[in-house]
Amino acid sequence: MAAKTHVLAIDQGTTSTRAIVFDAEGRPIAVDQTEFPQHYPADGWVEHDAEDIWRDTVAVCRGALEKAGLSAADIASIGITNQRETVVMWDRATGATVHRAIVWQDRRTAPFCRQLVADGAEETIRTKTGLVVDAYFSGSKVAWLLDTVDGLRARAEKGEIAFGTVDSFLLWRLTGGKVHLTDATNASRTLLFDITAQDWDEELLRLFGVPRQILPEVRDSSEVYGETTADLFGAPIPIAGIAGDQQAATVGQACFAPGMIKSTYGTGCFALLNIGERPIISEHRMLTTVAYRLNGTPTYAIEGAMFVAGAAVKWLRDKMGVITHASQTHDMATQVPDSHGVYLVPAFVGLGAPHWDPDARGAIFGLTLDSQPSHIARAALESVAFQTRDIVGAMIADGGEAPSALRVDGGMVNNDWLCQFLADMLDLPVERPQVVETTALGAACLAGLATGVYPSLDAVSSGWRRDRLFEPRMAAETRARMYAGWQRAVRRTLSGD
Repeated sequence: MAAKTHVLAIDQGTTSTRAIVFDAEGRPIAVDQTEFPQHYPADGWVEHDAEDIWRDTVAVCRGALEKAGLSAADIASIGITNQRETVVMWDRATGATVHRAIVWQDRRTAPFCRQLVADGAEETIRTKTGLVVDAYFSGSKVAWLLDTVDGLRARAEKGEIAFGTVDSFLLWRLTGGKVHLTDATNASRTLLFDITAQDWDEELLRLFGVPRQILPEVRDSSEVYGETTADLFGAPIPIAGIAGDQQAATVGQACFAPGMIKSTYGTGCFALLNIGERPIISEHRMLTTVAYRLNGTPTYAIEGAMFVAGAAVKWLRDKMGVITHASQTHDMATQVPDSHGVYLVPAFVGLGAPHWDPDARGAIFGLTLDSQPSHIARAALESVAFQTRDIVGAMIADGGEAPSALRVDGGMVNNDWLCQFLADMLDLPVERPQVVETTALGAACLAGLATGVYPSLDAVSSGWRRDRLFEPRMAAETRARMYAGWQRAVRRTLSGD
Protein backbone atom coordinates (compact mmCIF):
# COMPACT_ATOMS: atom_id res chain seq x y z
CA MET A 1 0.00 0.00 0.00
CA ALA A 2 1.33 3.43 -0.94
CA ALA A 3 2.19 5.77 1.92
CA LYS A 4 -0.38 8.42 2.68
CA THR A 5 1.03 11.87 1.95
CA HIS A 6 -1.66 14.30 3.10
CA VAL A 7 -2.52 15.69 6.52
CA LEU A 8 -5.72 17.43 7.61
CA ALA A 9 -5.32 20.36 10.02
CA ILE A 10 -8.18 21.64 12.17
CA ASP A 11 -7.61 25.30 13.09
CA GLN A 12 -10.28 26.17 15.64
CA GLY A 13 -10.07 29.91 16.31
CA THR A 14 -11.89 32.52 18.33
CA THR A 15 -14.25 33.65 15.57
CA SER A 16 -14.04 30.90 12.95
CA THR A 17 -13.16 27.27 12.38
CA ARG A 18 -11.01 26.16 9.45
CA ALA A 19 -9.77 22.91 8.01
CA ILE A 20 -6.80 22.82 5.63
CA VAL A 21 -5.39 19.85 3.74
CA PHE A 22 -1.59 19.93 3.42
CA ASP A 23 0.62 17.76 1.24
CA ALA A 24 3.94 16.16 2.17
CA GLU A 25 5.78 19.36 1.16
CA GLY A 26 3.74 21.41 3.64
CA ARG A 27 1.76 23.15 0.90
CA PRO A 28 -1.94 23.93 1.49
CA ILE A 29 -4.08 22.02 -1.02
CA ALA A 30 -7.61 22.95 0.06
CA VAL A 31 -9.27 25.00 2.79
CA ASP A 32 -12.79 25.32 4.15
CA GLN A 33 -13.80 27.86 6.80
CA THR A 34 -16.88 29.11 8.61
CA GLU A 35 -17.52 31.75 11.25
CA PHE A 36 -19.64 31.09 14.33
CA PRO A 37 -21.62 33.29 16.74
CA GLN A 38 -20.11 35.11 19.71
CA HIS A 39 -22.12 35.47 22.92
CA TYR A 40 -21.78 38.42 25.32
CA PRO A 41 -24.14 37.74 28.25
CA ALA A 42 -22.72 40.59 30.39
CA ASP A 43 -20.11 43.33 30.23
CA GLY A 44 -16.69 41.70 29.87
CA TRP A 45 -18.17 38.22 29.44
CA VAL A 46 -17.48 36.24 26.24
CA GLU A 47 -18.89 32.78 25.54
CA HIS A 48 -19.05 30.26 22.70
CA ASP A 49 -21.52 27.44 22.18
CA ALA A 50 -19.25 24.40 21.98
CA GLU A 51 -21.93 22.65 19.92
CA ASP A 52 -21.46 25.33 17.23
CA ILE A 53 -17.72 24.63 17.30
CA TRP A 54 -18.26 20.88 17.03
CA ARG A 55 -20.77 21.15 14.18
CA ASP A 56 -18.54 23.54 12.24
CA THR A 57 -15.44 21.40 12.78
CA VAL A 58 -17.06 18.36 11.19
CA ALA A 59 -18.46 20.48 8.35
CA VAL A 60 -15.19 22.21 7.42
CA CYS A 61 -13.25 18.94 7.57
CA ARG A 62 -15.70 17.39 5.14
CA GLY A 63 -15.59 20.54 3.01
CA ALA A 64 -11.79 20.63 2.82
CA LEU A 65 -11.61 16.94 1.88
CA GLU A 66 -14.20 17.45 -0.85
CA LYS A 67 -12.38 20.50 -2.25
CA ALA A 68 -9.11 18.57 -2.25
CA GLY A 69 -10.73 15.65 -4.07
CA LEU A 70 -9.61 13.32 -1.30
CA SER A 71 -11.29 10.83 1.01
CA ALA A 72 -10.52 9.86 4.59
CA ALA A 73 -8.54 6.91 3.21
CA ASP A 74 -6.06 9.39 1.68
CA ILE A 75 -5.34 11.23 4.95
CA ALA A 76 -2.41 10.08 7.07
CA SER A 77 -3.56 11.94 10.17
CA ILE A 78 -5.32 14.95 11.67
CA GLY A 79 -3.67 17.76 13.64
CA ILE A 80 -5.62 20.10 15.92
CA THR A 81 -4.73 23.66 16.84
CA ASN A 82 -7.05 25.79 18.91
CA GLN A 83 -7.88 29.04 20.62
CA ARG A 84 -6.05 28.70 23.91
CA GLU A 85 -7.35 29.05 27.49
CA THR A 86 -11.05 28.74 26.51
CA VAL A 87 -12.83 26.35 28.89
CA VAL A 88 -15.33 23.60 27.99
CA MET A 89 -16.94 21.22 30.50
CA TRP A 90 -19.14 18.27 29.60
CA ASP A 91 -20.89 15.20 30.96
CA ARG A 92 -18.70 12.11 30.61
CA ALA A 93 -21.70 9.80 30.13
CA THR A 94 -23.58 11.77 27.47
CA GLY A 95 -20.92 14.12 26.05
CA ALA A 96 -23.33 17.04 26.49
CA THR A 97 -21.77 20.32 27.55
CA VAL A 98 -22.90 21.70 30.92
CA HIS A 99 -22.50 25.41 30.05
CA ARG A 100 -21.40 27.53 27.15
CA ALA A 101 -17.61 27.67 26.76
CA ILE A 102 -15.96 30.56 28.60
CA VAL A 103 -13.61 32.25 26.14
CA TRP A 104 -10.03 33.34 26.81
CA GLN A 105 -11.13 37.00 26.39
CA ASP A 106 -13.66 36.71 29.23
CA ARG A 107 -12.96 38.91 32.29
CA ARG A 108 -15.62 37.70 34.76
CA THR A 109 -13.06 36.06 37.02
CA ALA A 110 -10.81 39.12 37.43
CA PRO A 111 -11.96 39.66 41.07
CA PHE A 112 -11.08 36.02 41.87
CA CYS A 113 -7.61 36.55 40.41
CA ARG A 114 -7.10 39.78 42.34
CA GLN A 115 -8.00 37.91 45.52
CA LEU A 116 -5.40 35.23 44.79
CA VAL A 117 -2.78 37.95 44.46
CA ALA A 118 -3.98 39.61 47.67
CA ASP A 119 -3.72 36.25 49.42
CA GLY A 120 -0.05 35.99 48.45
CA ALA A 121 -0.38 33.20 45.89
CA GLU A 122 1.13 35.09 42.94
CA GLU A 123 4.75 33.98 43.36
CA THR A 124 3.84 30.31 43.78
CA ILE A 125 1.66 30.38 40.70
CA ARG A 126 4.22 32.29 38.62
CA THR A 127 7.10 30.01 39.60
CA LYS A 128 5.21 26.81 38.82
CA THR A 129 3.26 27.87 35.73
CA GLY A 130 5.38 30.62 34.18
CA LEU A 131 2.23 32.74 33.92
CA VAL A 132 0.86 35.87 35.54
CA VAL A 133 -2.31 35.55 37.64
CA ASP A 134 -4.97 36.75 35.23
CA ALA A 135 -8.53 35.95 34.15
CA TYR A 136 -7.10 35.32 30.66
CA PHE A 137 -6.05 31.80 31.65
CA SER A 138 -8.24 28.74 32.24
CA GLY A 139 -7.98 27.99 35.96
CA SER A 140 -10.24 30.70 37.32
CA LYS A 141 -12.82 30.00 34.60
CA VAL A 142 -13.01 26.35 35.69
CA ALA A 143 -13.44 27.45 39.30
CA TRP A 144 -16.25 29.85 38.30
CA LEU A 145 -18.17 27.10 36.50
CA LEU A 146 -17.78 24.65 39.39
CA ASP A 147 -19.04 27.23 41.86
CA THR A 148 -21.82 28.72 39.71
CA VAL A 149 -23.51 25.93 37.73
CA ASP A 150 -26.00 24.25 40.07
CA GLY A 151 -24.72 20.90 41.31
CA LEU A 152 -21.67 20.90 39.06
CA ARG A 153 -19.01 20.73 41.76
CA ALA A 154 -20.64 17.69 43.39
CA ARG A 155 -20.91 15.96 40.02
CA ALA A 156 -17.29 16.84 39.22
CA GLU A 157 -16.06 15.37 42.48
CA LYS A 158 -17.91 12.13 41.65
CA GLY A 159 -16.00 11.92 38.36
CA GLU A 160 -19.05 12.58 36.20
CA ILE A 161 -17.71 15.75 34.54
CA ALA A 162 -14.80 16.36 32.16
CA PHE A 163 -12.94 19.62 31.61
CA GLY A 164 -10.88 20.49 28.58
CA THR A 165 -9.63 23.29 26.44
CA VAL A 166 -11.11 23.27 22.93
CA ASP A 167 -8.58 20.75 21.61
CA SER A 168 -9.52 18.28 24.33
CA PHE A 169 -13.24 18.71 23.67
CA LEU A 170 -12.79 18.15 19.93
CA LEU A 171 -10.59 15.10 20.54
CA TRP A 172 -13.28 13.63 22.83
CA ARG A 173 -15.99 14.17 20.22
CA LEU A 174 -13.90 13.03 17.24
CA THR A 175 -13.07 9.75 19.00
CA GLY A 176 -16.64 9.12 20.10
CA GLY A 177 -15.87 9.83 23.75
CA LYS A 178 -13.00 7.35 23.95
CA VAL A 179 -10.12 9.79 24.55
CA HIS A 180 -9.80 12.52 27.19
CA LEU A 181 -6.39 14.08 26.56
CA THR A 182 -4.67 17.37 25.94
CA ASP A 183 -1.12 18.27 25.02
CA ALA A 184 1.50 20.04 27.13
CA THR A 185 1.15 23.37 25.28
CA ASN A 186 -2.52 23.71 26.15
CA ALA A 187 -2.02 22.39 29.68
CA SER A 188 0.62 25.07 30.22
CA ARG A 189 -2.03 27.78 29.73
CA THR A 190 -4.39 26.69 32.50
CA LEU A 191 -2.62 27.98 35.68
CA LEU A 192 -3.00 24.40 36.96
CA PHE A 193 0.06 22.78 35.34
CA ASP A 194 3.63 22.78 36.65
CA ILE A 195 5.68 23.39 33.50
CA THR A 196 8.89 22.02 35.07
CA ALA A 197 7.37 18.85 36.56
CA GLN A 198 5.14 18.50 33.46
CA ASP A 199 2.14 17.47 35.53
CA TRP A 200 -1.01 18.88 37.08
CA ASP A 201 0.00 20.36 40.43
CA GLU A 202 -1.85 19.51 43.65
CA GLU A 203 -1.10 22.86 45.30
CA LEU A 204 -2.41 24.77 42.29
CA LEU A 205 -5.51 22.57 42.14
CA ARG A 206 -6.21 23.41 45.80
CA LEU A 207 -5.72 27.16 45.20
CA PHE A 208 -8.27 27.11 42.39
CA GLY A 209 -10.55 24.50 43.94
CA VAL A 210 -10.36 22.18 40.94
CA PRO A 211 -10.78 18.39 41.47
CA ARG A 212 -8.12 16.41 39.65
CA GLN A 213 -10.59 13.85 38.31
CA ILE A 214 -12.04 16.33 35.78
CA LEU A 215 -8.66 16.95 34.11
CA PRO A 216 -7.47 15.41 30.86
CA GLU A 217 -4.28 13.37 30.68
CA VAL A 218 -1.38 15.46 29.36
CA ARG A 219 0.53 14.04 26.39
CA ASP A 220 3.13 15.09 23.84
CA SER A 221 2.25 17.51 21.06
CA SER A 222 2.94 14.85 18.43
CA GLU A 223 1.73 11.27 18.89
CA VAL A 224 -1.25 9.17 17.87
CA TYR A 225 -3.95 9.86 20.48
CA GLY A 226 -6.77 7.89 18.88
CA GLU A 227 -8.80 7.90 15.69
CA THR A 228 -12.00 9.45 14.45
CA THR A 229 -15.16 7.40 14.41
CA ALA A 230 -15.79 5.99 10.94
CA ASP A 231 -19.15 7.72 10.52
CA LEU A 232 -17.67 11.25 10.58
CA PHE A 233 -15.57 11.14 7.41
CA GLY A 234 -16.23 7.72 5.90
CA ALA A 235 -13.29 5.92 7.51
CA PRO A 236 -11.25 6.32 10.70
CA ILE A 237 -8.39 8.85 10.61
CA PRO A 238 -5.65 8.92 13.27
CA ILE A 239 -5.47 12.12 15.34
CA ALA A 240 -1.78 12.70 15.91
CA GLY A 241 -0.94 16.34 16.66
CA ILE A 242 -2.19 18.98 19.11
CA ALA A 243 -0.90 22.44 19.99
CA GLY A 244 -2.37 25.77 21.07
CA ASP A 245 -2.55 28.25 18.23
CA GLN A 246 0.53 30.33 19.01
CA GLN A 247 2.65 27.28 19.73
CA ALA A 248 1.44 25.69 16.50
CA ALA A 249 2.51 28.83 14.63
CA THR A 250 5.94 28.49 16.27
CA VAL A 251 6.18 24.97 14.81
CA GLY A 252 4.82 26.16 11.46
CA GLN A 253 7.55 28.81 11.40
CA ALA A 254 10.15 26.10 12.19
CA CYS A 255 11.46 27.95 15.26
CA PHE A 256 13.18 24.86 16.65
CA ALA A 257 16.46 26.31 17.97
CA PRO A 258 16.99 28.60 20.99
CA GLY A 259 16.98 32.21 19.86
CA MET A 260 14.52 31.65 17.01
CA ILE A 261 11.44 33.84 17.29
CA LYS A 262 8.13 34.18 15.49
CA SER A 263 5.58 36.96 15.82
CA THR A 264 1.99 36.66 14.64
CA TYR A 265 0.19 39.90 13.71
CA GLY A 266 -3.58 39.65 13.74
CA THR A 267 -6.06 41.50 15.93
CA GLY A 268 -3.32 41.47 18.56
CA CYS A 269 0.19 40.11 18.39
CA PHE A 270 1.84 37.10 19.98
CA ALA A 271 5.61 36.67 19.89
CA LEU A 272 7.29 33.44 21.04
CA LEU A 273 11.05 33.08 21.53
CA ASN A 274 12.45 29.54 21.74
CA ILE A 275 14.53 29.20 24.94
CA GLY A 276 15.31 25.49 24.71
CA GLU A 277 14.75 22.69 27.21
CA ARG A 278 15.08 24.71 30.44
CA PRO A 279 12.37 27.19 31.44
CA ILE A 280 13.25 30.77 32.36
CA ILE A 281 10.74 32.35 34.72
CA SER A 282 10.41 35.96 33.60
CA GLU A 283 11.43 38.89 35.76
CA HIS A 284 10.02 41.34 33.19
CA ARG A 285 6.36 40.27 33.16
CA MET A 286 6.63 38.01 30.15
CA LEU A 287 5.08 34.53 30.07
CA THR A 288 6.99 31.26 30.09
CA THR A 289 5.16 28.54 28.21
CA VAL A 290 5.64 25.12 26.60
CA ALA A 291 6.40 25.67 22.91
CA TYR A 292 5.97 21.97 22.11
CA ARG A 293 6.73 18.60 23.68
CA LEU A 294 8.19 15.73 21.68
CA ASN A 295 9.19 12.27 22.97
CA GLY A 296 8.47 13.39 26.52
CA THR A 297 10.85 16.36 26.34
CA PRO A 298 9.39 19.87 26.50
CA THR A 299 10.84 22.82 24.62
CA TYR A 300 10.02 26.14 26.25
CA ALA A 301 9.37 29.64 24.98
CA ILE A 302 9.09 33.13 26.40
CA GLU A 303 5.88 34.68 25.13
CA GLY A 304 4.88 38.29 24.84
CA ALA A 305 1.38 39.42 23.92
CA MET A 306 0.22 42.81 22.71
CA PHE A 307 -3.52 43.29 22.82
CA VAL A 308 -3.82 45.63 19.82
CA ALA A 309 -2.04 45.27 16.49
CA GLY A 310 -4.39 44.94 13.52
CA ALA A 311 -7.19 46.16 15.78
CA ALA A 312 -5.63 49.64 15.60
CA VAL A 313 -6.05 49.63 11.82
CA LYS A 314 -9.62 48.38 12.22
CA TRP A 315 -10.26 51.28 14.63
CA LEU A 316 -8.96 53.78 12.06
CA ARG A 317 -11.35 52.27 9.50
CA ASP A 318 -14.50 51.52 11.47
CA LYS A 319 -14.52 54.18 14.19
CA MET A 320 -12.47 57.11 12.90
CA GLY A 321 -13.11 56.93 9.16
CA VAL A 322 -9.45 57.68 8.41
CA ILE A 323 -9.34 54.77 5.92
CA THR A 324 -11.92 52.66 4.12
CA HIS A 325 -9.73 49.56 3.69
CA ALA A 326 -6.85 48.22 5.77
CA SER A 327 -4.52 48.07 2.75
CA GLN A 328 -4.66 51.87 2.48
CA THR A 329 -2.38 52.20 5.49
CA HIS A 330 0.56 51.05 3.35
CA ASP A 331 0.10 53.88 0.86
CA MET A 332 -0.63 56.46 3.57
CA ALA A 333 2.51 55.51 5.45
CA THR A 334 4.61 56.06 2.32
CA GLN A 335 2.95 59.41 1.46
CA VAL A 336 4.73 61.17 4.32
CA PRO A 337 8.45 61.08 5.21
CA ASP A 338 7.74 60.33 8.87
CA SER A 339 4.92 60.47 11.43
CA HIS A 340 5.63 64.18 12.09
CA GLY A 341 6.21 63.44 15.77
CA VAL A 342 2.84 61.71 16.19
CA TYR A 343 2.68 58.63 18.44
CA LEU A 344 -0.41 56.44 18.78
CA VAL A 345 -0.41 54.24 21.89
CA PRO A 346 -3.19 51.70 21.14
CA ALA A 347 -4.09 50.87 24.74
CA PHE A 348 -7.79 50.60 23.88
CA VAL A 349 -8.18 47.56 26.16
CA GLY A 350 -5.12 48.18 28.31
CA LEU A 351 -1.50 47.34 27.60
CA GLY A 352 -0.16 43.80 27.45
CA ALA A 353 3.43 42.64 27.86
CA PRO A 354 5.64 43.85 29.34
CA HIS A 355 3.39 46.42 31.08
CA TRP A 356 0.27 44.35 31.93
CA ASP A 357 -1.72 47.50 32.68
CA PRO A 358 -5.41 46.69 32.12
CA ASP A 359 -6.45 50.23 33.06
CA ALA A 360 -4.26 52.05 30.52
CA ARG A 361 -6.21 53.63 27.68
CA GLY A 362 -5.34 54.64 24.14
CA ALA A 363 -3.89 58.05 23.36
CA ILE A 364 -2.40 60.04 20.49
CA PHE A 365 0.51 62.35 21.30
CA GLY A 366 2.32 65.02 19.31
CA LEU A 367 -0.57 66.40 17.26
CA THR A 368 -0.07 69.82 15.68
CA LEU A 369 -2.01 71.90 13.17
CA ASP A 370 0.14 70.26 10.48
CA SER A 371 -0.87 66.71 11.47
CA GLN A 372 -2.66 64.78 8.71
CA PRO A 373 -4.58 61.49 8.53
CA SER A 374 -1.49 59.94 6.91
CA HIS A 375 0.56 60.76 10.01
CA ILE A 376 -1.99 59.03 12.25
CA ALA A 377 -2.19 55.98 9.96
CA ARG A 378 1.59 55.75 9.93
CA ALA A 379 1.72 56.13 13.71
CA ALA A 380 -0.74 53.23 14.07
CA LEU A 381 1.56 50.96 12.04
CA GLU A 382 4.64 52.23 13.86
CA SER A 383 3.01 51.36 17.20
CA VAL A 384 3.01 47.68 16.21
CA ALA A 385 6.77 47.75 15.68
CA PHE A 386 7.40 49.76 18.84
CA GLN A 387 5.41 47.25 20.90
CA THR A 388 7.30 44.38 19.29
CA ARG A 389 10.58 46.01 20.31
CA ASP A 390 9.25 46.36 23.88
CA ILE A 391 8.53 42.62 23.93
CA VAL A 392 11.78 41.46 22.32
CA GLY A 393 13.78 43.70 24.67
CA ALA A 394 12.06 42.17 27.70
CA MET A 395 12.71 38.65 26.38
CA ILE A 396 16.43 39.34 26.05
CA ALA A 397 16.51 41.00 29.49
CA ASP A 398 15.01 37.78 30.89
CA GLY A 399 17.94 35.80 29.54
CA GLY A 400 16.52 34.67 26.23
CA GLU A 401 19.09 34.31 23.45
CA ALA A 402 19.09 37.38 21.19
CA PRO A 403 17.45 36.41 17.90
CA SER A 404 19.22 36.78 14.58
CA ALA A 405 15.97 37.32 12.66
CA LEU A 406 12.24 37.71 13.26
CA ARG A 407 9.84 35.39 11.42
CA VAL A 408 6.44 37.01 10.95
CA ASP A 409 2.98 35.85 9.96
CA GLY A 410 -0.64 36.95 10.25
CA GLY A 411 -2.76 39.24 8.10
CA MET A 412 -0.80 42.43 8.82
CA VAL A 413 2.46 41.15 7.35
CA ASN A 414 1.06 41.49 3.84
CA ASN A 415 1.95 45.15 4.40
CA ASP A 416 5.52 45.52 3.09
CA TRP A 417 5.98 48.91 4.73
CA LEU A 418 5.18 47.46 8.16
CA CYS A 419 7.61 44.57 7.66
CA GLN A 420 10.36 47.00 6.70
CA PHE A 421 9.65 49.24 9.69
CA LEU A 422 9.75 46.19 11.96
CA ALA A 423 13.21 45.37 10.61
CA ASP A 424 14.32 48.97 11.09
CA MET A 425 12.99 49.37 14.63
CA LEU A 426 14.27 46.00 15.89
CA ASP A 427 17.53 46.25 13.92
CA LEU A 428 16.81 42.67 12.86
CA PRO A 429 16.13 41.00 9.52
CA VAL A 430 12.43 40.16 9.16
CA GLU A 431 11.46 37.00 7.29
CA ARG A 432 8.01 36.49 5.80
CA PRO A 433 7.21 32.88 4.82
CA GLN A 434 5.64 31.63 1.61
CA VAL A 435 2.98 29.72 3.57
CA VAL A 436 1.28 32.29 5.78
CA GLU A 437 -1.15 29.74 7.29
CA THR A 438 1.51 28.93 9.86
CA THR A 439 -0.88 27.97 12.67
CA ALA A 440 -2.61 25.25 10.65
CA LEU A 441 0.72 24.25 9.10
CA GLY A 442 2.17 23.70 12.57
CA ALA A 443 -0.71 21.40 13.52
CA ALA A 444 -0.21 19.49 10.28
CA CYS A 445 3.52 19.16 10.90
CA LEU A 446 2.97 17.77 14.40
CA ALA A 447 0.46 15.22 13.10
CA GLY A 448 2.67 14.37 10.14
CA LEU A 449 5.71 13.84 12.40
CA ALA A 450 3.79 11.16 14.31
CA THR A 451 2.59 9.35 11.18
CA GLY A 452 5.62 9.45 8.90
CA VAL A 453 4.56 12.19 6.52
CA TYR A 454 7.36 14.40 7.86
CA PRO A 455 10.37 12.34 9.00
CA SER A 456 11.90 14.84 11.43
CA LEU A 457 12.02 18.42 12.67
CA ASP A 458 14.93 18.92 10.29
CA ALA A 459 12.65 17.98 7.42
CA VAL A 460 10.05 20.49 8.64
CA SER A 461 12.79 23.15 8.87
CA SER A 462 14.06 22.44 5.38
CA GLY A 463 10.49 22.71 4.09
CA TRP A 464 10.12 26.24 5.48
CA ARG A 465 10.45 28.72 2.63
CA ARG A 466 10.87 32.45 2.75
CA ASP A 467 8.73 34.71 0.62
CA ARG A 468 10.69 37.90 1.32
CA LEU A 469 13.51 39.19 3.52
CA PHE A 470 13.42 42.71 4.96
CA GLU A 471 16.83 43.99 6.06
CA PRO A 472 17.20 46.87 8.55
CA ARG A 473 18.34 50.12 6.92
CA MET A 474 17.47 52.83 9.46
CA ALA A 475 20.27 54.90 10.99
CA ALA A 476 20.95 53.99 14.63
CA GLU A 477 20.40 57.56 15.87
CA THR A 478 17.03 57.76 14.11
CA ARG A 479 15.98 54.44 15.63
CA ALA A 480 17.00 55.55 19.10
CA ARG A 481 15.23 58.91 18.80
CA MET A 482 11.97 57.40 17.56
CA TYR A 483 11.93 54.67 20.21
CA ALA A 484 12.65 57.17 22.99
CA GLY A 485 9.62 59.16 21.83
CA TRP A 486 7.52 55.99 21.99
CA GLN A 487 8.71 55.23 25.51
CA ARG A 488 7.74 58.75 26.64
CA ALA A 489 4.29 58.32 25.11
CA VAL A 490 3.77 54.97 26.85
CA ARG A 491 4.80 56.38 30.23
CA ARG A 492 2.16 59.08 29.84
CA THR A 493 -0.45 56.43 29.00
CA LEU A 494 0.09 54.05 31.93
CA SER A 495 -2.68 54.21 34.51
CA GLY A 496 -0.32 54.89 37.40
CA ASP A 497 1.10 58.03 35.81
